[in-house]
Amino acid sequence: MSSSIRNAISSDALTRLAQAIAVAVSATLAGCSSHVPQTEATHTPNIAARAKQKPVWLSEKPSPQIPQDVWERMRQGFQLQDGLGVNPRIEQQRLWFASNPSFLENAGERGSLYIHYIVERLEERNMPLELALLPVIESAYNPMAYSRADAVGLWQFIPSTGRYFNLRQTRFYDGRRDITASTTAAMDYLTRLHDMFNGDWLLALAAYNAGEGTVSRAIERNEKLGLPTDYWNLPLPAETQAYVPKLLALSQVVMAPEAYGVNLNPIANEPYFQVVEINQRMDLSKVAAVANIDEDELFQLNPAFKQRTTIDGPQHLLVPTSKAQLLTTSLQTMRPEELISKKPLKPVFDGADDTQVASVKRNYKVKRGDSLGTIAKANNVDIKDLQRWNKLSGKNLKPGQTLVMQDTSKRSSGRINTVVAANARTKGDAKKPQSKYKVQQGDSLYIVAKRFNVEMQHLKRWNPRVGQALKPGQMLTVSNPH
Repeated sequence: MSSSIRNAISSDALTRLAQAIAVAVSATLAGCSSHVPQTEATHTPNIAARAKQKPVWLSEKPSPQIPQDVWERMRQGFQLQDGLGVNPRIEQQRLWFASNPSFLENAGERGSLYIHYIVERLEERNMPLELALLPVIESAYNPMAYSRADAVGLWQFIPSTGRYFNLRQTRFYDGRRDITASTTAAMDYLTRLHDMFNGDWLLALAAYNAGEGTVSRAIERNEKLGLPTDYWNLPLPAETQAYVPKLLALSQVVMAPEAYGVNLNPIANEPYFQVVEINQRMDLSKVAAVANIDEDELFQLNPAFKQRTTIDGPQHLLVPTSKAQLLTTSLQTMRPEELISKKPLKPVFDGADDTQVASVKRNYKVKRGDSLGTIAKANNVDIKDLQRWNKLSGKNLKPGQTLVMQDTSKRSSGRINTVVAANARTKGDAKKPQSKYKVQQGDSLYIVAKRFNVEMQHLKRWNPRVGQALKPGQMLTVSNPH
């Protein structure tokens, strides 16, 4: 065999050997790789078993508890606090509330009948819950509040704006005082202003106070001068300059009342009143007797019926939730004439103002040593009334001078300013510890009785000459019920 042939054979053998080795290595690697899935397969049942277990979601949060207190519910819905920063106009108003804690405390007590309803209506519209505090600023939550501009009710509608938002105003009924109707109107108005000013609630609030025309003109002026057009930079009336900061400051006090020395009594996060349908004229005094409701409380819920009878208004009444079923059942069994008083109708609010008095006049002859103070005290009247009746600019009197006196205990009950004479004490209360209470703006007999945890009938007995309406500054006798 030649050397060339031997070399060719050796070359072929080496090539075949290399191929065989390559095949063997490939088979070995394939075997190793095929071993991995088999190992995984042996663990597959355990993975499936684990998959059947309930997964634990680390991001899952417990559902928030429903607040028991309306104040807390309100805080959770505040939307106007972001981005305020340090603002001296807000700080000034906040300082006032902190220095006068009784203002918010008393307004909250009056508003305890209405706040839950207002908060729910605001939530339904996704409106800032700070707006539930607007009646604190507008009326101190007094539905009988009346301003010099002839604005009336919780939300202080003037006559023209009230009529625009379908709040009827007649001799017998004023929708501006209607709790539910005026609340709907106020929210409609605020929503309209919010849309008008491109979703800016601060501008909407300013317009609620000053009117949309005033705010629009201020914006146009700043635009022409190249100045900012946000609320804080607009040249608005002084009252409006303070109006929005007042609401924002009040919201901050409600957010942390303890920090400002304010004691807000809890208000149950549940409806205070319920709507009961009626289909005939009724006198509120009769309805109150039928359903065992305090008459003053019933009128606090239905203040739009100016003469305490359901004429010209909606065919329903607001009654405390706990008494709604009793009233509904009673109305089904009573004759119509049993619910109507035979007394002639007399205005409750819109009679005279303080200068018009339906009372008995008498004269008093000034004696030597008399003064306006001693005469006023002896006759249970105010010095200012004495000056007004006799057109006196000062306090100087002359012996023999004749003064006109008026029996203020028989004054008509126009608005909320009935003047009350001196308090009297009955024999049954002589041994009980008694104290005096100075009536605050917006107080009523019902509110005072509730504040001192006494019965309305007792409060009336201790103060027999007191009418349904009270005058700020007058003194009431309050006896310890225990």
